[in-house]
Amino acid sequence: MKFSDRKKRILTAIIENYIESAEPVGSKTISRTSGLGLSSATIRNEMAELTAMGYLEQPHTSAGRVPSPKGYRLYVNELMRKYKLSLEEMQAINYSLSQKAHQLDMLMGNIGRLASQLTNYPALALAAPTPATIQRFDLIYIDSNTFIIVALLSNNTVKNKLIHLPFSVEQGMVQKLSTLFNVNLTGITEDKITNILIDTLERASGDTMGLVSVIAGFAIEVLHKSQAGEAVIAGAPNLLRLPEFRDPEKAHRVMSYLSDINHLLELSELKNENRISDNVKVYIGPENIAEELQDSSVVLAGYNAGDNMQGLIGVVGPTRMDYSRVAAKLSYIAEGLSLLLASGEAPRGFDKLMIKGDDIDE
Repeated sequence: MKFSDRKKRILTAIIENYIESAEPVGSKTISRTSGLGLSSATIRNEMAELTAMGYLEQPHTSAGRVPSPKGYRLYVNELMRKYKLSLEEMQAINYSLSQKAHQLDMLMGNIGRLASQLTNYPALALAAPTPATIQRFDLIYIDSNTFIIVALLSNNTVKNKLIHLPFSVEQGMVQKLSTLFNVNLTGITEDKITNILIDTLERASGDTMGLVSVIAGFAIEVLHKSQAGEAVIAGAPNLLRLPEFRDPEKAHRVMSYLSDINHLLELSELKNENRISDNVKVYIGPENIAEELQDSSVVLAGYNAGDNMQGLIGVVGPTRMDYSRVAAKLSYIAEGLSLLLASGEAPRGFDKLMIKGDDIDE
């Protein structure tokens, strides 16, 4: 069967109607609302052919149709109109970018939340690996059972952890350990923090309570994560608001997948054939590598993280997604991130960025 311009217009109308309604679309609806000037009977015949060609599906015995992954792919590649961001949307993105500079892990969380708010879908932010060393340790004494480890990394990120002890420790011991760690563990890579070095520091400090191991373990964890990159998910509960995920088991599978940082990092390995612009890729249903995402779509936008490395910002949602709108918003966020990381400045017209510390991790 020939894929005529009329079929393309009808398919576009069906997809855009389904994006809005989440209900199977019938020929009468398209005839009444699309402005195509076609009778219901003509549209019904074309819909039957589009179904036979695999671009539409009939979920049950009603006359309504829904787009198939093949239909969505044609729509994304050829049919959808380019969405233009409003001034308010651009200002919201630029303002968010202007809030945090250099603290890349904090920036990722901030941008992930923004992307989720703008699209109403779960959003993910993936930072490229930035192998680092620890430049400075600060051990902040709170009371006899509590202190905070603060580590400033060479990639200008700050990591910290609140330590609760089941025994008492004097402030002088915490200060001594701070000095020893600054002398011996700054400027070295993870593999240099060996058991021999830990034993040496324990003897030098007179530590018999395992404090050196606790602090060294934190340092190893921080350095290891810096080599794996940062991955943040925001707005996962948004799935529950979507008709496609009213089934709790289905929603749980997707949310469990997204909660695993290793799964998020796997998304950066998705193939490039699904690129729809210079920096945006769309994966529809079965195109996704993970079984948990076979009924979902993933839209990813790449940003330049410097040193020939790339990070990703993206969303996960139903195949019934407004791809043009989502792609435009993610592309603009990614372009702003590239500018921010290259120059330390938000998009033109906004203030220079300020450095703020992490929230304390329990």
